Amino acid sequence: MKLIPKADEMISNMRSFFQTNNYKRTYVNEEPLRAELLSKEQMERFGKNLAAKHELSKKPSKDHLLNRLDDNQAILYAVHKLLTDAITRKYQISPAGEWLMDNFYLVEEHVRIAKTHFPKHYSEDLPQLINIESTGLTRIYDIVLKIISHSDGKIDLDSLSNFIDAYQSVHPLQMGELWAIPIMLRLALIENLRRVSVRIAIDRVDSNLADYWAKQMIDTANKEPKDLILVIADMARSNPPMVSAFVSELTRQLRGKGPDLGLALNWIGQQLSEKGLTIVEMVDTEIQKQAADQVSMSNSVGSLRFLGALDWRDFVEKHSVVENKLREDKIYSMMNFSTRDRYRHVVEHLAKESNKSEYEVASLAIELSRNSFAEDHDQRINHVGYFLIDEGLRQTKTLVGVHESIFEKLNIFTKRHAFGAYLSFISLITLIITALIFMRAEMDTQNKWLLIFIIPLGILCGSQLAISIVNFFSTLWVTPHLLPRLNFSKKIPEQYSTMVIVPVMLSSHEEIENLTDALEVRFLANRNENLHFGLLTDFLDASLEHLPNDEFLVNFAKQKIEDLNKKYKGDHTDLFFLFHRPRKWNPRENVWMGYERKRGKLAELNAVLRGDTTHYFSVITGDPLVFPKIKYVITLDADTQLPLGSAWKLIGTMAHPLNKPLYDAQKKRVTKGYGILQPRVTVSLPDATSSIYTRMHGNEPGIDPYTRASSDVYQDLFGEGSFIGKGIYDVDIFRE
Repeated sequence: MKLIPKADEMISNMRSFFQTNNYKRTYVNEEPLRAELLSKEQMERFGKNLAAKHELSKKPSKDHLLNRLDDNQAILYAVHKLLTDAITRKYQISPAGEWLMDNFYLVEEHVRIAKTHFPKHYSEDLPQLINIESTGLTRIYDIVLKIISHSDGKIDLDSLSNFIDAYQSVHPLQMGELWAIPIMLRLALIENLRRVSVRIAIDRVDSNLADYWAKQMIDTANKEPKDLILVIADMARSNPPMVSAFVSELTRQLRGKGPDLGLALNWIGQQLSEKGLTIVEMVDTEIQKQAADQVSMSNSVGSLRFLGALDWRDFVEKHSVVENKLREDKIYSMMNFSTRDRYRHVVEHLAKESNKSEYEVASLAIELSRNSFAEDHDQRINHVGYFLIDEGLRQTKTLVGVHESIFEKLNIFTKRHAFGAYLSFISLITLIITALIFMRAEMDTQNKWLLIFIIPLGILCGSQLAISIVNFFSTLWVTPHLLPRLNFSKKIPEQYSTMVIVPVMLSSHEEIENLTDALEVRFLANRNENLHFGLLTDFLDASLEHLPNDEFLVNFAKQKIEDLNKKYKGDHTDLFFLFHRPRKWNPRENVWMGYERKRGKLAELNAVLRGDTTHYFSVITGDPLVFPKIKYVITLDADTQLPLGSAWKLIGTMAHPLNKPLYDAQKKRVTKGYGILQPRVTVSLPDATSSIYTRMHGNEPGIDPYTRASSDVYQDLFGEGSFIGKGIYDVDIFRE
């Protein structure tokens, strides 16, 4: 017998998900991820046993996790709709349902995050299992399912770390699997929430049904007692589900309402007795089930919060066997995260392209760095990065058995002969364009003098087009990479002491106020040990060597620097400096001025820092004992900002072994590394005085993607290394 329309409305449209017309459940075989709770020691033993049982498939598997996520999302939304309807009708919902309703915004957020950070076919690249129990299942997903099952959805850092360590003591996980742990945990927790929610929904449907029959019988008993037996007969013919939710709700509403309604409970009792059950047992079962569902729901919600709060970079690095191996290199642990991650990605790529494991590739790179010796005393070769991202990468590829494709070989050839390849492509395109122009002109005229005159014009026009074409395709061909960087965020080592210098002109009292205030702002944004700040000043050009206001301006600037040193007193050293030069006669320009202006100031400052005499400057404010310690100089214009934390990033980039300049005495220039680095420069928010081009393109990300410079001129001028630039430093420095 079908339910009458009113009863069908009570059950709600969730029937399509959880019930058929004869109340046979779907999804009922998928119980929540709930297995025997294990202690810390038991979890570690279980992790080792699980690793021993896992067997990997060599065949790729189709991605099934995204489809499962879509199904879970649909069911969770349907359950939410059902519970919302129940609350609207003022029904009492279970504690687990209350947890779901109160934290549904969090569930929605994590579903959205999972879809955003889980691209299509992502799991296909991860190792798959061929175990009988989990055929075709992603290994790391099976691991997190087991973790959640044996912890009832409660995840914490210690238990997760211990389990992963125990598993890896038998079979190390790949880097990709470690990075997949958070997204797999998120998918598994959503799966568990869906399974618990299905139980909540089914119980809600059964409770709605019990509520309907209870109200029918109570109303009939009050109004037409003689028809009560007919209502009970209707309920019996409808074959209601003899489950704990239905029985407990019907019992709750009918018990104690009179002997007439006891007839319905007697019928329920008889139905249960045929199965060896009683009403009391069913009520106790429902109470226990609701309590267990509440615990699973609360644990899963709490674990979702845990996922959002944990820094997974530290977790992955702590548990990665590749990371632990690479840390045997003394420089590696000093690098920042992005540089370390780039090294690991290279190891991961080489392992995929060869028959070696990631650990074997990392071990090979470490071994090469230990046993290599360079005739030119190039210390870079003793750093593992040389064999992962630098010239030694080809040797690493050869030893691990990676065969380069034609495209990769062509790419390497063009990088080795970049200038020649650049000119060759331009010449070839120019020749083709010129030939086409000549052929067209020859068809229209037979005048050989005119044809001869057309050839140089064709070359001139064709070369301009060729240069544009080659430049365009070069930006597509050459991939920029971040330069490797040391991590000096906490402290700049003394051997890399640096001075931030601002070359300026002393023009007025107000200008000096602005300059020192700006210098203080730069200092406050980059407060690091062994980082000093200074003004490199000149007077304005004049017809006389001395002007009446000169002494006042110098003394005022000196006083402002001394005030800053008193305000921010360092550890027995001055933090702020003033370097001021007198005017010198320039017979060519017939004026008194600072020698060679800005270039001259920087060259003379470099001489002072390298221990030369101090006769270049008439005034030096600050402790000169700092000068021998200075290794790098960051040069800023007066309108150039130094954003928060920019200084250590610049210094850390320059200090990395692969970036240190190697001077070739025969070629008389820097042949490896960098004598000078200029980071990307962008313009701050355009103002009314900015040009149209600046306002339109000043902040465009594509402008000046990277700049590289290393020459003997800069080497002689600035010594071992220096920085120059203008605008706002964008400290992500690139190279091709």
